[in-house]
Amino acid sequence: MDEPAIAQRLTQLRSLLNQCATRGPVAVCAVTKGFGAQAVQIAHRLGCEAIGENYAQEAIAKLAEVAPAHPPVHFLGRLQSNKIRSLASTVAVWQSVDRASLVDELVKRAPGARIYVQVNATNEPDKGGCALHAAADLVRHARMGGLVVEGLMTVGPTDAHPERTQAAFNAVRQAADDLELAGCSMGMSGDIELALAAGSTMVRVGTALFGERPLPK
Repeated sequence: MDEPAIAQRLTQLRSLLNQCATRGPVAVCAVTKGFGAQAVQIAHRLGCEAIGENYAQEAIAKLAEVAPAHPPVHFLGRLQSNKIRSLASTVAVWQSVDRASLVDELVKRAPGARIYVQVNATNEPDKGGCALHAAADLVRHARMGGLVVEGLMTVGPTDAHPERTQAAFNAVRQAADDLELAGCSMGMSGDIELALAAGSTMVRVGTALFGERPLPK
């Protein structure tokens, strides 16, 4: 991987975050799925606040190569209850918690875990996330179980339509404010500016830092 080029992209990204942030400092979660352990090492050297992983087996194998020198691991993918036990010692923050059964398993396997509740603000059936109106009950359930709810997380619409994307981000930011949650993880490589305008506090970027992902073998 071309570390100087990645460093330049990160500098440009941080400049954009500084210029466009509306809710204070914005953290960079470097999404390293598909890129291998070297991407994790580079993200660590360049000072990214977190790394994001989407697949349990890939995350466990990759992080074993670089342990303990890596930023906190945020799990972003569709989470299955039966994977939590194997991931519990690896993951620092669980960003894709979208149902009560996951909360219950985290309470059991990772007491006091830090989480984001994932919201499906676009009502797309193929996306993870609870309905917007269900977020409050899920946050309450997690807090009652002793989990630390840091905020809400969402993914923009699949078609990337700017108005729909902005509306979804605005709705999630408002929901987070209503629940007195400071954190709002939203915005990826293609919609960062819209997320910042809505009040994102963390962006999740992969290709914007590392370039195109290699094709699966």
